[in-house]
Amino acid sequence: MAVKNLINVEAVSKSFGIKPLLDNVSLGINAGERIGVVGRNGGGKSTLMKVIAGIEAPDSGRVAKISSLSMGILNQADTAAVGASVRDVVLGQKEKHEWASSSDIREIFTGLFGGFDDHLLDRDFHSLSGGERRRVNLAKLLVADLDLLLLDEPTNHLDVEGVAWLAAHIKARTDLAVMVITHDRWFLDEISDQIWEVVDGEIKTYEGGYSAYVLSKAERARQISVEDGKRNMLIRKELAWLRRGAPARTAKPKFRIEAANTLIANEPPPRNEAELLNFAQNRLGNTVYELHQADIYAGDKELLKDIYWNLGPGDRIGIVGVNGAGKTTLIRTLIGENKVNAGKLVTGVTVKPAYLSQHLEELDPTWRVLEAVEKVANHVQLGNGKELSASQLCERLGFSKDAQWTPVGDLSGGERRRLQLTRLLMDSPNVLILDEPTNDFDVETLTALEDLLDSFGGTMLVISHDRYFLERVCDRFVGLLGNKTMRDLPGGVEQYLQLRRAGSQPVTAVKTAGGVSNAAQQRDLKKEITKLERQIEKADLEHANLLGEQAEYAMDYTKLAEVTAALEANIARKSELEEQWLIATTTLEELG
Repeated sequence: MAVKNLINVEAVSKSFGIKPLLDNVSLGINAGERIGVVGRNGGGKSTLMKVIAGIEAPDSGRVAKISSLSMGILNQADTAAVGASVRDVVLGQKEKHEWASSSDIREIFTGLFGGFDDHLLDRDFHSLSGGERRRVNLAKLLVADLDLLLLDEPTNHLDVEGVAWLAAHIKARTDLAVMVITHDRWFLDEISDQIWEVVDGEIKTYEGGYSAYVLSKAERARQISVEDGKRNMLIRKELAWLRRGAPARTAKPKFRIEAANTLIANEPPPRNEAELLNFAQNRLGNTVYELHQADIYAGDKELLKDIYWNLGPGDRIGIVGVNGAGKTTLIRTLIGENKVNAGKLVTGVTVKPAYLSQHLEELDPTWRVLEAVEKVANHVQLGNGKELSASQLCERLGFSKDAQWTPVGDLSGGERRRLQLTRLLMDSPNVLILDEPTNDFDVETLTALEDLLDSFGGTMLVISHDRYFLERVCDRFVGLLGNKTMRDLPGGVEQYLQLRRAGSQPVTAVKTAGGVSNAAQQRDLKKEITKLERQIEKADLEHANLLGEQAEYAMDYTKLAEVTAALEANIARKSELEEQWLIATTTLEELG
């Protein structure tokens, strides 16, 4: 079957100022292709997309499209007519009978907004928050019948669950060609079959997703030796983590395993866990934060109830959860900005926290970059005998010697975030708390940030919608599922998504069981929850008895084997009951 070419870029150049962003670029997009675009901020990624979309005219060269091409673009500007409602923006002139019966449209609204009703559809577009506007414009494009979809940072303002849904939705649309600019490397890996890197006015192409791109880039650097030593080390370290990390990545069919093994044979793991733990224990002692039967509120709203949580020295924990479940309130409670309403918070006497918030009001726009850092300290101790000057740390986070004299007010959002993180690290904290630290960062800066965090020896808590970043820098995960509880996630982010999917299934079943009232459903669920809690208590008692029998029959191997088998069955049964309880309580919350 012949490949259908949708659009061709022929010898295109485009400049803003002296340096060209695109220099004699030629490339094309075919039907069904999935292209991820990476490169430094300000390097020309958005300009390339706008030239392809026809929003920007090239200085030279041309863009040729097939006459029947239907194309849509999600860019950084979220616009709509004055007075337009969500219904107007997403559904346009479609009659209700046209869209209300469409399973595809219902699935898009459910994936992006958790469902849809007249209240949502009638809201004024301009009354929405920035994140809500972005999801509305994304829904408009996904509802449309397009040949080519151009997406500039589509995962901004989406949580982990929303990013996973969007990736699955795009993968299912096999007839749709997609070009996406994003710093979300997990998303790139999921949907891309090729990567375009925009660098120095050129477009370098790589087959496969982000994992394959990292390997190919490392291999290219090794063969022609054009990269400097520092960048080579970052790429190789990144590759080492990819190959030692999540099994789903190592199984990518386009990963050339033999070449990868050759490249990383002598590379150390990204972090020396023994050294970091020793450093953490020396600086932190045995207690960092402990919550004992704590109730946590945001104003009058109870977010978490009866929480017991112990954070130790050297823990690197990622926090995931539904919007509004209390992730930010939880970490603000740990650092004392929010008080527990019941229970107790214990903070270790040696704890010295640093908190990177989503808002950066602490920075004076009149300061120079280096001046802002030196106001905190001239040198920083990273632990294990490692020391960096203020200027060196600025360079590690992407501020060149010249950029260090830029006024803070002239920096982009991502640059200000980098600067504030630099200031926090200069104060030598031993607990680092990061709330959405990857916002506005390009892939290269994220890699440098991860490399820097590898050498941080204290305790670290991270909230992020960037799944790749979470899995890269964290060793453990906890989930807040919106039912006022906290759950350990040994299976990481994937386990969280499975729990969310499992929790949503009974809601669908209840809603389609015609003739049953909401109140009746809630009564039934409460009875089921009470029943499950009794069964869990019984399983706990049985568990304790079996542990006692294990100790009693330690020398009777026949009896010990029987008790051990019974204990394993008890553990499996208790886990099953807890899953059922979680599903029932989540469903009750949804109905309430």
